[in-house]
Amino acid sequence: MYTLVAIIIISLILLGLASLYSVFKSKIQFFINGLDAGFNIPDIILLWNVAQICELEQPTSLFFSLPSLTKCMSQITNQAAAEGTDKSPRTQAILSKLFDYRTKIQNESDDKKGLTTTYSLEKGQKLRIILPGKGVFASEIVNNGNQIVISIPKQKNLIPVPGDEWVGKTISVYLWRKGDARYVFDTVVMQQGLFIGKSALYLKHSSNLIRTQKRKAVRIKCEIYGSLFFPKKDSTEADYQTIETQNGYRCLIEDISESGALIRIGGKGLANVKIKLQFTIHNKLIIMIGIIRTVDYNEAENQSLLHFECIHIDPVMRNEVLSFVYNMLPQNEKEVLEALEQTEESEDDENKTEDSDTRTEEPTEQNNENNDSQSENKSEQDSTNDKDNIIPLEEIIDNDLVAENLPEF
Repeated sequence: MYTLVAIIIISLILLGLASLYSVFKSKIQFFINGLDAGFNIPDIILLWNVAQICELEQPTSLFFSLPSLTKCMSQITNQAAAEGTDKSPRTQAILSKLFDYRTKIQNESDDKKGLTTTYSLEKGQKLRIILPGKGVFASEIVNNGNQIVISIPKQKNLIPVPGDEWVGKTISVYLWRKGDARYVFDTVVMQQGLFIGKSALYLKHSSNLIRTQKRKAVRIKCEIYGSLFFPKKDSTEADYQTIETQNGYRCLIEDISESGALIRIGGKGLANVKIKLQFTIHNKLIIMIGIIRTVDYNEAENQSLLHFECIHIDPVMRNEVLSFVYNMLPQNEKEVLEALEQTEESEDDENKTEDSDTRTEEPTEQNNENNDSQSENKSEQDSTNDKDNIIPLEEIIDNDLVAENLPEF
């Protein structure tokens, strides 16, 4: 008798637990996924509430869907701005976690979309080639069809190995695919010949491309004018955070992420130099401290591209950069930009109709980002924004005020 009662009681308890699980299944799964993703309980509660406000059909999609995550991050940004808590440590901490998590999802997504064959390589792709026993050479793809046609590889703009000596050799080819990652593949030089009147090598295609390095940060192309400053040798961390009011070395940021930037300057740049990069995004000041790792100098244009690695940035400023990178504008600013874009599109449509009834142009996300960057930084630009007008480095070095800040080499 007692055994039967106990069985009935246990059955009722299990049935009750099953009913509770059925009712709260979605929330329980959400919390489990949140803990697996590295968020703490208060963060998960906040994310759950945001998922409800955003009316996500499947709340757990926040942890694996970029659109769902972006939508929720916009909601948090807008709500914090409305409540005046956008600068609070709590808000900045959760945004930092979400941006890091978003970068992780982005990279995992990119892993699935990487190159699988050399047939996908485009004309103009820069290559670095290793010829065993001879060193590293620079080349580029001039055509891609049944075979990969490349220019004769060079070292320091010279051709130390004639084209006929490459034929039959197994080489390793390294490349950087814009917006993706670095790849390497091995192939064989099939023949030497002429392509559009110029000597070239013909390479065998490969379906074994290996990703050599996954990007650590999501970056986008942009056009943001800023200023470079050279910290003094005895500068402290407090000095790095000081807002510079004197005229710095004018530069153009051509792509950006929270971990660095590609910077164009006039004149010949210097590698392994510590700099302070100061600019504005959405009319908010950004200060990055870092090191120029490598320099690509164009002698014909007398301009350099500086590959800048950021080693220190204030958390609030980092989130502003990430917000820009992920196009995470508050809703009110999005509405203003959308109105401006529609006005520009209407004007473009009228001009196209006058010029040609058959000519069409579809605005791209990249164009919108560039237009946003140019509009937001208009107050920072001079009357002309032509890249050719960037001041050469030599003129800055001659300036005593800045020259004293140059580091010793």
